Amino acid sequence: MNSPFNDIKEEVEKELRLIFDQRKSIPEKLHESMAYSVFAGGKRLRPILVVAGAEAVGGQRASAMPVAAAFELIHTYTLIHDDLPAMDDDDLRRGMPTNHKKFGEATAILAGDGLLTLAFEVLSEPHATPSSVNAEIRLKIINNVAKAVGALGTVGGQEVDMASEDQKRSDNDLEILEYIHTRKTGAMITAAVVSGGMIGGANSEQISALERYGNGIGHAFQIVDDILDVTQTTHNLGKPAGSDTENIKLTYPAIIGLDESRKLAKTQIEVALSALEIFGDAGKPLAGLARYIEERSH
Repeated sequence: MNSPFNDIKEEVEKELRLIFDQRKSIPEKLHESMAYSVFAGGKRLRPILVVAGAEAVGGQRASAMPVAAAFELIHTYTLIHDDLPAMDDDDLRRGMPTNHKKFGEATAILAGDGLLTLAFEVLSEPHATPSSVNAEIRLKIINNVAKAVGALGTVGGQEVDMASEDQKRSDNDLEILEYIHTRKTGAMITAAVVSGGMIGGANSEQISALERYGNGIGHAFQIVDDILDVTQTTHNLGKPAGSDTENIKLTYPAIIGLDESRKLAKTQIEVALSALEIFGDAGKPLAGLARYIEERSH
């Protein structure tokens, strides 16, 4: 992701470093394991969405940083657990050995647990949101994040994803796939941009627009991820290519083909872009993110 997002990424990195530097009392191996996956790289899409969402409604970047960092902690937790032998059993993540390969399965599980709970520790700290954000909005942000990552969101989506592996294909495959992606990936993406809007003081109309935008790019992001799994190499992806096919997972290319998958991703991006019209020039960074997601599919 290019400038201005590189500037946001740098500030997110500083915030994450600060969070870890303030918690040196975490048992050494666990601290190392948690930090290993957090600082292994990545696009930092969710934190960028928090910041861009805040700025789109007139909020300040610095005020959004703690919540932005919390989203990256949660995202990293999901990756660690997703890679575990009981889940996808992957050996590589972001071009490096997965957490359980480096630290052992037990520590990897605890590292994921630690990152998830650390995120809520950060979200609930008094300085996590500016003083202009009242207690009711702060609580709503935490509640929205919890729903997005919990059994109604990421965790529930992962359960259905695993249950669909190695199953005979049926007429309901597309419906099941949309259920998985809406919850496993889309829920946190939408929660990120909406949380940013709340921090920035968005009104109800703006929140609704950010929700539509988040739903659009969240859907497109996972479609593109499915496409890349069958079109890119392990080296380019930083994780095993073709693993979805190997595990007989439901994916858009498997169900509707590559060309139709790209068309669907484009349609979802157009939905997202149309939702940004009310923000005018302030919505340009969010529009740039949407176009970046679409470009990855080619």
